[in-house]
Amino acid sequence: MILYERFKNKKNYDSNIRDAETRTLKWFLVLFYIISIAFDIIYSFISRSNTKLEDGPNIYWLYLLMVVLLPVAIYINKKQKTHYIKYIYFLTYTVISLINDLVTYAGDPTKYPGGSAVEIFWLLLSAIFVSKPFVIVVSFGIIFKYLIVGLFINPPNVVIGVILAITLSVFSFILLSRFQSYVDAIKTSYDQQLTGLVKGVIATLELKDPYTRGHSERVASYAFELAKATGKYKEEQLKDFEFACLLHDIGKIHIPDQILMKPSRLTNEEYEIIKSHTTVGADAVSKVVGLNSSIEVIRSHHERWDGKGYPDQLKGEDIPFLARVAAVADAFDAMTSNRSYRNALSVDEAYKRILEGKNTQFDPELVDLFKQVYPKWKELHDRSVNIIDENYITKSSNILI
Repeated sequence: MILYERFKNKKNYDSNIRDAETRTLKWFLVLFYIISIAFDIIYSFISRSNTKLEDGPNIYWLYLLMVVLLPVAIYINKKQKTHYIKYIYFLTYTVISLINDLVTYAGDPTKYPGGSAVEIFWLLLSAIFVSKPFVIVVSFGIIFKYLIVGLFINPPNVVIGVILAITLSVFSFILLSRFQSYVDAIKTSYDQQLTGLVKGVIATLELKDPYTRGHSERVASYAFELAKATGKYKEEQLKDFEFACLLHDIGKIHIPDQILMKPSRLTNEEYEIIKSHTTVGADAVSKVVGLNSSIEVIRSHHERWDGKGYPDQLKGEDIPFLARVAAVADAFDAMTSNRSYRNALSVDEAYKRILEGKNTQFDPELVDLFKQVYPKWKELHDRSVNIIDENYITKSSNILI
């Protein structure tokens, strides 16, 4: 419920979130039906005892529509588009009730009741979904309805309805703000725990291979800047991508140390074992709720644009886009870092080799973007080198002491 809309664009999201949204929506609709039917029954009872109200609203078409909406809601829920149901119910109810009011009271505006308990229900409970767009739609939808009624039939009490709608809308936004603060606190705590988990895994990996110390963080930083430069992703998506890049080499945990740190050329058998880290890593994170979106990056960051990469020999645009981004970042950092079998290349040499890999190893579009972000990458690289040098000096001083 609360977090569903925030994560609804992800290919894989926690089913618990969808189930929570569904349960909340069920209670919401139960209350909607009870309150709307109860209000109309009470209104009809008053109408029969008050001659001024005897020409009250005809609610039969609205009841029929409410019944028709139930199978529609069930179908949409099965399609895992639960977040649309509340919009459909609100907009349908509001439009039909507006048409009913215009038809019913056009001849005698003095009989217009000035609102209903159902509209109060929408305004007060819209905040429980913790969705600012939905609260905005409900608030402005009801206010707009009263303005149309005032414009076309001009009942004497429409101003009271507008004032009440505005007042309850403000109250609803206050509730939304409070709910949102709780959600943000929970999400911050979750992100901190997830970050701690990821950094713990990275620290374990670096204990196995000290030559790759800082590699994951640098790749994540480079890839973040390159993905950001595409203009295709929101902040939340970039954060998820950063987690994926931090974990891109997680599968190397299962690689034997003698292979991972071998100072000479690998045999074909050893290279096949190294290559398995992509599939092993993807399989590992697939079992962790919250890291599912990392799978494609972890599995495919060694694919090549020309189809000669691994593990699936994907080619061109068949390679997931963010995996292509990670591939450029991973190659750049690998070239500019010391390894057990060679010394680091200069950043200028690495820059040249990335350009040479256009249309063969790397996505040509991303190579062009790489030229734009290269100054930022160079700055990140120099900063990382300075931190490593400072840590080395500190450790050396401690040894001397």
